[in-house]
Amino acid sequence: MPKLKTNTGSKKRFTLTGSGKIKRKHAYHSHILTKKTKKQKRNLDHFAMIDKVDVKRVKALLVK
Repeated sequence: MPKLKTNTGSKKRFTLTGSGKIKRKHAYHSHILTKKTKKQKRNLDHFAMIDKVDVKRVKALLVK
């Protein structure tokens, strides 16, 4: 059986935590920041966890 390759786009976007959850960054924090409030930009700066319905799909992309 051939080995599956890790999706290179996914490995740049997601990181696995020690407990097995998947971290992601928020969207909308890279450009056109002048019209966004300080509060909005600050809240977009934090990491978020992948929603549980997407975990199986993202883990398949992150096959090692």
